[in-house]
Amino acid sequence: MDVKRLLLLPGAATRRPGPPDPARVLRQDALLAAVMLLADVFLALGVRADGRQPDALGWTLLIAAHVPAVWRRRAPLVSFLGMVACVFPYHALDFNHTAPIVVSLAGLFTVAMTGRPLRSAIIGTAVIGLMLGVKFGQGMAEGTQALRVTGWIVAVILLGVYARVHQQYLASVVERAERAERTREEEARRRVAEERLRVARDLHDLLAHSITLVGVRTSVAAHVLNADPDRLDRAAVARALDDIADTCRSARGELRATLEVLRSSPDEAREPLPGLDGIPELLSAARTAGASVHADLDTVTVPPAVGAAAYRIVQEALTNAVRHGGPGPTVQVTVRQGPGGLAVSVVDDGTATPQLPPGTSGFGLLGMKERARSVLGTLEAGPRATGGFEVAAKLPLEGARGTARATTTHLNPPTNQPTNGATALERGSAG
Repeated sequence: MDVKRLLLLPGAATRRPGPPDPARVLRQDALLAAVMLLADVFLALGVRADGRQPDALGWTLLIAAHVPAVWRRRAPLVSFLGMVACVFPYHALDFNHTAPIVVSLAGLFTVAMTGRPLRSAIIGTAVIGLMLGVKFGQGMAEGTQALRVTGWIVAVILLGVYARVHQQYLASVVERAERAERTREEEARRRVAEERLRVARDLHDLLAHSITLVGVRTSVAAHVLNADPDRLDRAAVARALDDIADTCRSARGELRATLEVLRSSPDEAREPLPGLDGIPELLSAARTAGASVHADLDTVTVPPAVGAAAYRIVQEALTNAVRHGGPGPTVQVTVRQGPGGLAVSVVDDGTATPQLPPGTSGFGLLGMKERARSVLGTLEAGPRATGGFEVAAKLPLEGARGTARATTTHLNPPTNQPTNGATALERGSAG
């Protein structure tokens, strides 16, 4: 968006940014000086006024007074003083006093427009004092007539000061508009980055675990086929393949729900956020996957954003325990409300907890920390000294109330689809 176009500044759409071309400015001022010279020559020849007709010296002074106007914008004060150096003797010699009026007023206007008001006042006072001194020196009648000219001088100076203030005001408006535009663009980029991060996190929660379970169950089926080909347990193979098919169907449905949310407008209705009431399904799914799960759950009412964060943290922690905790891990899940908010803890005794390089973490661990931060909470995760892995989060209830509205706009896939026992856990993602 071109803010200068909105302000209707002349030439804003075609001017290049940056300072004006000095050669172009010089040409424009030279052309203006020639036009003013023609106007003053016409006044000197065609207007009857006080003073005598210019002779050769008068014409020389009158023409010379217009030469400094070529540098009117490049050196306003020097140009004005050069003009005064020619105009003062012109008036002192009592030539036609009306003739140099155009160049004189243009020089005063330029000085007032390009300088501070104090400088303009000093110059205007000096010009008026010099003019009155010369005219009263010629007689009382001449001085009285000169008093009328002072009004024009004051008016031109005030007009120049006003033009300067107005120009500064327009420049400040343009600067504020451009700054606001840059701020909006930066905010838009920040929101895009946050949205990409959120979509990546939600897709991770929705799909990664399902893909992991497909791999695990495929390995189970392959193991059964290769363990004893002569005594093939067809029922076990069939159950593993059925589980794979159910997992794929569940993942496909969740992906469809995610895409529907992404394509919908912000004003359309959203599915409810998963909450603490969905944690028992996660526990059941983990037990189906072979883990021994013990739970200590508070039946409490918390803000939707806090419930959703706790659900996703437990989901991811159980996923990691099933995936990395070795065969038949024992997992203790605790969700308690205390003075500081909701405390969530998932501890397992697995022997195959993933060992990540120092200072790094998987996407699952990063996603859990982001879930906690989204409600102004904290999360710690790491191996235990006695073996296994522990995830502990503290989710304040009051701090999350302000974020609940924003959280409802996140991807909210249905959490009550009638699928097999492992579906609830499959809504999560592997670390």
